[in-house]
Amino acid sequence: MSEAENLFGDEHVRRYRETGGEVGHVWREGSTILLLTTTGRKSGEPRTTPLIYAQDGDRYVIVASKGGAPEHPGWYENLAQDPNVELQVKDEVFPARARTAEGEERERLWRKANEVWRHYDEYQTKTDREIPVVVLERASD
Repeated sequence: MSEAENLFGDEHVRRYRETGGEVGHVWREGSTILLLTTTGRKSGEPRTTPLIYAQDGDRYVIVASKGGAPEHPGWYENLAQDPNVELQVKDEVFPARARTAEGEERERLWRKANEVWRHYDEYQTKTDREIPVVVLERASD
């Protein structure tokens, strides 16, 4: 097992940042990780979360699964309030804008996300909420 496979949360963020993603970009089962920084909806403080992503052209796709928990993850609640975020993919850090995919686009991107992390379908069976699929697009400077 590689060092990256044992990383979670703040430790994952720290190692990813200090190695420019060399440690932490590729995670369990070959999944790829980006760092999402949102603005806390209550604190106003930046919050960084390591998340599995799929790529759709030049856009990044993340899934608000929280392992199939009944409520949305905090980072998704933050996005709903302020869709302007910062991403780090490997050693590149840039501003982006988030939106929730719907309808056919969501279905297509859900399948794409499941190719990267096959557990999303299983997570969906554990919860009554429709798990949001989020599209992240690079913001023009």
